[in-house]
Amino acid sequence: MKGDKVVALCDRNCNVIAPMVFAPGNKNESPLIRKAMGPLKRIAKTVGFTLVGSIMSLDGVYDCRANRKKIFNAGMKPNINPNKRNRKKSKRGRKPMFDCNIFKERFRTIERIFAWEDKFKRLLLRFERISAHHYGMKYIAYAMINLRRFCNG
Repeated sequence: MKGDKVVALCDRNCNVIAPMVFAPGNKNESPLIRKAMGPLKRIAKTVGFTLVGSIMSLDGVYDCRANRKKIFNAGMKPNINPNKRNRKKSKRGRKPMFDCNIFKERFRTIERIFAWEDKFKRLLLRFERISAHHYGMKYIAYAMINLRRFCNG
């Protein structure tokens, strides 16, 4: 598999709030969220907003004990779609929190950001051979996406 995977964390107002974590395309996505938590906490502290009590809604790809623990230790509530992984019996213990209404909001936020990112032809086709240049273009695209709210208001 060619290419790379990018994790960008956004809020409910479609603003990208954390820097991206990159991995080769053949890596599993689940550990990337654990790497993204450090920069998220650092940015939250710098900007002055608190993560305590906020809800992080993720796909079933990120459903594992380590991810839930990392999110919980940051003071946030994980809202991750449970992945059954071909289980025949239900898992013992307390059921993890999952609110379907909050999860459906994801299509209004993160999928919209993906669509806005696809409008940047340079990112969609990847003209740059050097990865650092491509990632720099992604930072510029996310900055422009964040500026939409301020320019339109």
